[in-house]
Amino acid sequence: AVYERTKVIDTYKTIDAPDVALDQIGTQHSGEMVVEVIDPVADYAALMETLFDFDAIRALFASGFRMTFDAMNAITGPYAHAILEDKLGAPKGTVKNGTPLPDFGQGHPDPNLVYCKDMFDLLMTPEGPDFGAASDGDGDRNLIIGKNRFVTPSDSLALLAANAHLAPGYKSGVAGIARSMPTSAAADRVADKLGIEMHETPTGWKFFGNLLDAGRVTICGEESAGTGSDHVREKDGLWAVLLWLNIVAVRKQGVDEIVREHWATFGRNYYTRHDYEEVDATIAGKLVDDLRAQLPSLPGKNFGEDLQVAYADDFKYLDPVDGSTSAKQGVRIGFTDGSRIVLRLSGTGTVGATLRLYLERYEAADGRHDLETQTALEPLIGLSEQLAGIKQRTGRKDPSVIT
Repeated sequence: AVYERTKVIDTYKTIDAPDVALDQIGTQHSGEMVVEVIDPVADYAALMETLFDFDAIRALFASGFRMTFDAMNAITGPYAHAILEDKLGAPKGTVKNGTPLPDFGQGHPDPNLVYCKDMFDLLMTPEGPDFGAASDGDGDRNLIIGKNRFVTPSDSLALLAANAHLAPGYKSGVAGIARSMPTSAAADRVADKLGIEMHETPTGWKFFGNLLDAGRVTICGEESAGTGSDHVREKDGLWAVLLWLNIVAVRKQGVDEIVREHWATFGRNYYTRHDYEEVDATIAGKLVDDLRAQLPSLPGKNFGEDLQVAYADDFKYLDPVDGSTSAKQGVRIGFTDGSRIVLRLSGTGTVGATLRLYLERYEAADGRHDLETQTALEPLIGLSEQLAGIKQRTGRKDPSVIT
């Protein structure tokens, strides 16, 4: 329709005016139009200073606390230099790859354990810093690693919500929490203990936007490393890093200790995502359809290892704000012990389809929290293959990516 409209334009108007000086802060005019050039770094830093205890974080760095932040040659570089190094007193060099480049320095600006492996390895050594973080190309997602402790995005959401009151901007608590359906239920346990609203939404930030605008939630997040709050209606990678620093500064504990205490209070949700990329779209579609057909027969079934099915459905979301319905958002199989198997078909790849398998096992507060994740999830991995047959039907021996 837009293209058809372009074909019927018969006139347009122009004005001769000098170029707007985009490198000069302030108000300018182009004809009758007013153009205001702002400094987004300064504006953002000023907002963050209203949310977080910058004095406490300054004292943390002054005490010898060391961190590394990888801006991945993307947009958060100037913000991180200005806030972490200039305002908060982190030593120069704390921010790595801080100059935004058109090709991201020929790297991949995705803050995960594949593209930030060097950081992860460094944090696992005695001589490494106390805290590591990274943000992605457009600055909305984040990676959090403490000394000897990688924090999964699902756990990070739960921990941020549980400790948000330690930051001035959230001292009165949070109204509610929202997570995408595939994200682990760790945040649900926090919401339940705090007695606040908990929303499980389809994947996609627009669903969070409705809840944020309506004041129903204060903090939201997704398993793909996006977290945000009502300071903007978007995910914000640097915001998450600063909230983590605020929490560490006030609690005067390292990330690993904070995480372990959280598990001892709320229990641990062992969690992983297995991606099967570039799968033949026809095979993938048939696989999901066949699994959907099994769902009505699954509730009540016992598959051993205490895996009794509590519910099995194709997730359907009724938006509590605008009343809209979103159906067929992913297959969910939930068990009586809090474990889950989730399978979604994603079209975000460039070739074929991507099958995303999410596996989650809940270990109570007094249970074992020191198991290796894939080991802890072995029974669910085996059961998912029994039910969906991904490897058998796609011919894949292993997932393309495990996170």
